[in-house]
Amino acid sequence: MSTTGRESRQAEQSISPWAASGITFAATMGVLVGTFQILEGLVALFNDDFYIVARNYTFDLDISAWGWIHLIVGAVMVLVGFGLFARAAWAVIGGLAVAMLGALANFFFIPYYPIWALLLIALNLWIIWSLTRPGAIQT
Repeated sequence: MSTTGRESRQAEQSISPWAASGITFAATMGVLVGTFQILEGLVALFNDDFYIVARNYTFDLDISAWGWIHLIVGAVMVLVGFGLFARAAWAVIGGLAVAMLGALANFFFIPYYPIWALLLIALNLWIIWSLTRPGAIQT
């Protein structure tokens, strides 16, 4: 059974320039957001008095615990960002998962440092948007 010309052209097509630029953007933002997360975590670990502790907050964790959460999420995000630069398929799924976790962690961190947390939530959502564009996952 032979394939038609149209099917063979579709199989030979590479990723579209728009999707490739979206992945490059997500990779760049992943490294940037991961670095921001790492810095946020290091500040929490080295200076417990920097962040204001909210009273009666449901998700009241020790500042050091938040520091470790942000540090780990940030480090994984940087690794995923470099994986996206290499066009690794695992990095697309990993990027979606880590961006979701980063947005969620920063949502819970809003009472401690609101403007910064909202900025990181927006950047994580932008990464998710970039990675879910048509053609981002190449099979």
